[in-house]
Amino acid sequence: MTHRSKAVFNWSGGKDSALALLKAVRSDEYDIVSLLTTVNGSSGRSSMHAIPQHLLEAQAASTGIPLMTVPLPANGGMDEYANAMRHAVEHFKAQGVSCFIFGDIFLHDVRLYREQQLAPYGIEVAEPLWGLSSQEVMEEFIASGLRSIIVTTMADLLGREYIGRTLDRTLIESFPAGIDPCGENGEYHTFCFDGPLFSRPISYTLGEPLHISNDIGLDDGTTRTFHYWHARLE
Repeated sequence: MTHRSKAVFNWSGGKDSALALLKAVRSDEYDIVSLLTTVNGSSGRSSMHAIPQHLLEAQAASTGIPLMTVPLPANGGMDEYANAMRHAVEHFKAQGVSCFIFGDIFLHDVRLYREQQLAPYGIEVAEPLWGLSSQEVMEEFIASGLRSIIVTTMADLLGREYIGRTLDRTLIESFPAGIDPCGENGEYHTFCFDGPLFSRPISYTLGEPLHISNDIGLDDGTTRTFHYWHARLE
């Protein structure tokens, strides 16, 4: 009998996360005891994709894997994130978890940060999509049968007309030149609602796309305004 590592999957609710989870489950290398998602403590929505908690819970229920959410301060920084995650890691370490699984592709600095944070607890980092190109990940996603819609785009790169569209080969081929197929440069974010990962489709509604702007501090100390199209999931 093959030994399976007791693991936690760090769940975003989007396409890459869904594909990575599907690959992890099918590999039979892991006993995945929980999904883990950070949420904005004020809005109750996921930190990256603004998915409301009830839809995160619906996704988890449909996968058959329990969900743990970690609330973060609305305007918190990396220190607050690290502190909140430390409590989550300690919680799962006490349950015998030895592996945290993520859906990263090739962001080396992100993976290094994760490894540095988890190594003191003796917890390994697993990345089922690691080393694949964006094109290879998108080909696997399309072939998998998973279904995701675009909920947010960077407005100067992808227009309003992309909001609410289901990811498929035709849509990806319609992207303007220079757009990463997987949106690895932040071009777009998604919500995964159906496919072989789920026992049943996730019911949701999507509001009208709105143009929003966020001022984000950069590493050099300056601030840049980013513009997005975003539709609210409910």
